[in-house]
Amino acid sequence: MLRSLKGLVCHSLKRERGSARPTARAALSSVPGPAVPAAAAAAAAPRVIFHTSESDPAKHTEQHEGRLYNIPLEELKAVFPHGLPHRFQQQIQTFNEARLMVRRPALEILTYLKGSNFAHPAVRYVIYGERGTGKTMTLCHVVHYCSRQGWLVVHIPDAHLWVKNCKELFQSSYKKDRLDQPLQASVWLKNFKTSNERFLDEIKTQKKYIWGKRESTEEGRPLREVVEQGLARVRSASDAVGALLRELRLQGQRGPRRLLVAVDGANALWGRTTLSKEDKSPVSPEELTLVHNLRKMLRNDWSGGAIVTTLSQTGSLFKPSSAYTPQELLGKEGFDALDPFVPIPVPNYSPREFESCYGYYLERRWLQHEKAHTEDGKAELQFLSGSNPRQLDRLAGPL
Repeated sequence: MLRSLKGLVCHSLKRERGSARPTARAALSSVPGPAVPAAAAAAAAPRVIFHTSESDPAKHTEQHEGRLYNIPLEELKAVFPHGLPHRFQQQIQTFNEARLMVRRPALEILTYLKGSNFAHPAVRYVIYGERGTGKTMTLCHVVHYCSRQGWLVVHIPDAHLWVKNCKELFQSSYKKDRLDQPLQASVWLKNFKTSNERFLDEIKTQKKYIWGKRESTEEGRPLREVVEQGLARVRSASDAVGALLRELRLQGQRGPRRLLVAVDGANALWGRTTLSKEDKSPVSPEELTLVHNLRKMLRNDWSGGAIVTTLSQTGSLFKPSSAYTPQELLGKEGFDALDPFVPIPVPNYSPREFESCYGYYLERRWLQHEKAHTEDGKAELQFLSGSNPRQLDRLAGPL
C-alpha cells in the first residue's frame, strides 16, 4: 500500500488544481479498517486550540504561532482593496470570515520591524520558499501589521502582471525610451488611494509636476492631487505613479510617518518579459516606466521605513519550475540590486500548523468525507499534501 501511496502523492503534487480531486478521494477511500473517530474530538474541542482571539498583529508572539486570527471583512477591504490570493478569496466567501495563520516567518519580520532604527536606510527583507508554502500570506500578515500601526503602505500584490499580458503600451511622454502601461498604473493608483486615503491630504508635494501644456501640480499641494491626476487622465497614470513614489521616498526621510514597500513577486522586475514592441522586438523590464520607478523604491537609499518582498515562481518567467532560492529566481542582476537583504525562508506547515489548519477545516465542515474525520484519514491528507499549505487546500476542497 505504501508503494501505491507514494505514486499517488507524486502524481497529485504535479497535477493542476482541478485534477487533484479524484486522487484525494480515491486515497481516502483506500484507508483500511474501521473508521477511528479521533478527529471528532478535535471538532468538538474549544476554538482556542487552533484559533486566537488576538486580532492585532502587533500583539502576536510565539504563543500565537500556528493559530488562526480573524481580520474583520470591512478592514480586509480597506487594507487589501486589490484582493487576495484567489484560493484565499474563495475560502473567505465560503466561510464568510477571513482567518490568517500566525506563522514563524511573519513573526520574525514583525520582531525585526519593532526593533528597527528608522533613521537608518530601509532594511530589505526577502521572503522565499518552495511553491505553495505561504509566502504571499506571510507578506499579507506584515502588510496588516503595518496598516494597523499607521504606516503608509505601498503594496504591489502582483508584480509579474506588469511584465506579461499587457495589451496597451505607449511611448512615455516624459522619457521617449520608456513605455507606459496606463491601465495597470490607473488600477494600482485606485487601490493605493483606497488603502491610504487618510494620508493623501496630510502629505504635501516637494516638487512641481507638469502633466501637459495646461495641467500641473504645484509644489506644496496635497498628494491627493497627484493621485487624482493619474485617475482622471489615464494616459498620465504611469507618470503619476512615478511622481507619487518619488514623493513617498522624500516623505519617509523627512517626516515621522513610516513607509512600507511590499512587493509580491519582486523577481519579476528582473529578467525577461513576454511583452513586445510594435516592431516585434522584446521589451526589457527596465524599459517599462512602472518597473523603472518600482526598482527605485527597492533601493535602500531612503530611510523611515522598510522593504519587504517575496520571490514567486509565478513571476519567474522562463525559469525552471523547481527554482525557489533567491539566487535562482533573481538572477545575478536582481540579486545584486537587492543585496544586502535579510532572507526569510517559508517552509511547509509544521506539525502544529498542520493540526490547526486541519482542525479549522473540520470545524467549518469543509471536510465532508467520512474517512477524513479519522486519524488514518488525517494521516493520508498530511502524507499526500506533504504538509504543503496549497496542496492541503486543494486536496481538502473536494472532500
